[in-house]
Amino acid sequence: MLDTIAPRAILRFGEAYLTGHELDDLGGGWKDGLAAHAALQIRHLADRGHTRVGMALPDGETPLTEVRLRFAREAARTLGLAPPTPFVVPRPRSAGTRAVQDFRAAHSTVTAIAAFNDDIALRTLTALHDLGLTVPDDLAVIGFDDTEYGALVTPALTTVHIDAEAHGRLAARTALGLDAGGLTPTPGRVLVRDSA
Repeated sequence: MLDTIAPRAILRFGEAYLTGHELDDLGGGWKDGLAAHAALQIRHLADRGHTRVGMALPDGETPLTEVRLRFAREAARTLGLAPPTPFVVPRPRSAGTRAVQDFRAAHSTVTAIAAFNDDIALRTLTALHDLGLTVPDDLAVIGFDDTEYGALVTPALTTVHIDAEAHGRLAARTALGLDAGGLTPTPGRVLVRDSA
């Protein structure tokens, strides 16, 4: 079956940002692309008075990790904040809890966490719960992706919602050389819940 599949294109979203032009208007850039979506996290936290932010990252290799961190740093710089302090929240649960505990011990002035995605945000919420800390009182947490699980946890996860389907269709049509007219993703937005 694999021999009969001949894709016209393979999209690896992270690789497009490794060209050295990731702060340009690639995929909407700072207007309505990944850069703008990453900036929503930092702006939301800054609007709530957080001046020291941590950036919770995945433990696996992904091209988007460094890109997202650069976008967050640029957003913080624009807002007059210190650059977000990165740290990894690994699996399993006990390792994630240790990582969050070590991060808090080393960076006690950080009052909020911008997570790489909702999965990492949920690992962070779990670790804070295991450490006996409350969210958002001890540490605010914001996710990215708007997965359904964020609304099901307590406290419910504040997250960034993006029009992923429209962005995916736009990227696919562009890669295939097809007309991308009429595909305008709705702007990203923060879904404010209880965690930040």
